[in-house]
Parts: sequence; C-alpha cells; structure tokens
Amino acid sequence: MRIVAGAWRGRMLRAPDGQTTRPTSDRLRQALFDMLAHAPWAGHGVLDGARVLDAFAGTGALGLEALSRGAAEAVFMERDRAALATLSANIAACRAEQRARILRCDVTAPQRAPAPCDVMFLDPPYARGLVEAGLAALDKTGWLRDGTLVVAEVASGDVLAIDAERLAERQHGAGRLVIWRHGASRPAGSLTGL
Repeated sequence: MRIVAGAWRGRMLRAPDGQTTRPTSDRLRQALFDMLAHAPWAGHGVLDGARVLDAFAGTGALGLEALSRGAAEAVFMERDRAALATLSANIAACRAEQRARILRCDVTAPQRAPAPCDVMFLDPPYARGLVEAGLAALDKTGWLRDGTLVVAEVASGDVLAIDAERLAERQHGAGRLVIWRHGASRPAGSLTGL
C-alpha cells in the first residue's frame, strides 16, 4: 500500500496484521481522488488548504492521501490499538506530524471539534450502521458544517439512510463509495436509501 499521488507519491504505508483493519486499496483511493479532482461539485482545488477528518482511520491512508494532495491538516479518529500504532508509523513515514492529529476515540462518541472540517472520510467496518451513527455524533459535536463534503465507503449491499442529495455513488468490488454534502437536502421524489 502506498500514497498514490501528490507530494508523497509512492511513499509506502504499513497495514496492521490481522483482519481487524480493512485498508482502502490503492486502486480505490486513486478512483476516489480522481473523482474528487474532476467532478463539477468538487474539482482540483477541493483539497487545497482543506481541514480533513479521517474517521475510522485505520492506516490513515485516506487522510494522508488528502494531505499529500494539498490539504492543510488532517484529524484521524481511531480506537483499535494495532491500527493506532500503524497510523502513527504512517504519519511519521510521511513526516506529517505537524499537519496531523490523532484522536484515540470511538467515532460514535467523539470529543467536541475545535472547528468543523471541510472534507470528511468515513470508512467504518461494513454492515454495522456506523456511518449513520458516526455522522450523528460528529454533527452533534461540531465536526460538520453545512457544505462539508462527506465521502463514505460502505458494503455494496448496505442501505445508507442519509437525508442528503448524493453527488456520486460508485461500486468498487465489495464496497461502494457514496459522496454528498452535509446539509444539502435531498430533492423531492429522490430515493431514501441506497
């Protein structure tokens, strides 16, 4: 696993042993960040100077990819001990300590945010309803604002109950990427779930 593009392109990232953490593959990260760079609702500058939250961070690959591509800072939320050790090692390997902050916490019970984020990545374990539970907790504690770009990875068969207009949805193997802006209401007549 490696950083796909940007200042740290090619930098190798570690993954913890075992099956507890499911790292986002290089191929899926490439597809996601290409989509963000070329979409009319995001574009090349979407990460420039952005404050990013990588919730359920695992290896930190999504947040580190965002930093490599121009984000100003990233907060990583993780609670698994092995994943935290790997996350710290990956941040150090990228020499990103000045722009990265690790919060050892459950995403469904986070501390209050110092400021809302511009871009949020949610990549929890599949089929547990953690995207919705995490979003509710993060919203309540100030991590989201109207217009925050939210990217969630869910299992291909998961129904995602969010009250927002989907900007994009892409199937990738066993997973599916769903992207929306927080606070952007779903148009009348649109589907309620995915």
